[in-house]
This record gives sequence, C-alpha cells and structure tokens, in this order.
Amino acid sequence: MSEQVEEVRRLLEAIERLEQMQDDEACAKAVTQVLDTWPDHHARLRELRQARVQRMKDSGMTWQQIGAVLGVHPTRAQQIAKGLRGTKRPAKKEPGDG
Repeated sequence: MSEQVEEVRRLLEAIERLEQMQDDEACAKAVTQVLDTWPDHHARLRELRQARVQRMKDSGMTWQQIGAVLGVHPTRAQQIAKGLRGTKRPAKKEPGDG
C-alpha cells in the first residue's frame, strides 16, 4: 500500500491516543463524543471525496486513472463521483426460506 497522507496518519494517531488513555471514564467519554459527531463527519468526508473525484474527472482524467489513484475499480470511481454509496450484498436465502 502507498504511503499514508499526513492527515490520515494524524487521524489514526488520534485514535491510538484514545486507546492509550489510562482513565477508563475519560476514554469512554471521549470516544462517545467522537462517535456522537461521526455521522456528520462521515457525510462531510463523502461529500469532499465526491467533489474532488468530480474535479479530477473534469480535469481530463479517465475513470481508470481515477480508480487507480483511489485504489478502486473504475466503475466504483464513477459511482463515487455520482455520490452513490457502495451497496451491501443481500443475505443469501437459506433453503426453505420461501
């Protein structure tokens, strides 16, 4: 895998620092605060990625090139630009489940 971007490294280090907290109550409280705001941050990150992928495409890059940058299939890169979420496969039906 390629080298981590500095901002990614810092985010992961922050999570590691939470894990290293000695005070269980303080740690649990801090993690709760992060998780309470995570849906908003997740949405912001998805929107940021979508906008940047669209800009990459507008600059003349192909879906294959964009997919290579992101480490995803070109079709997935196109879906990201459209704001489509990855779909989860439906659970397999067990024999006799109608």
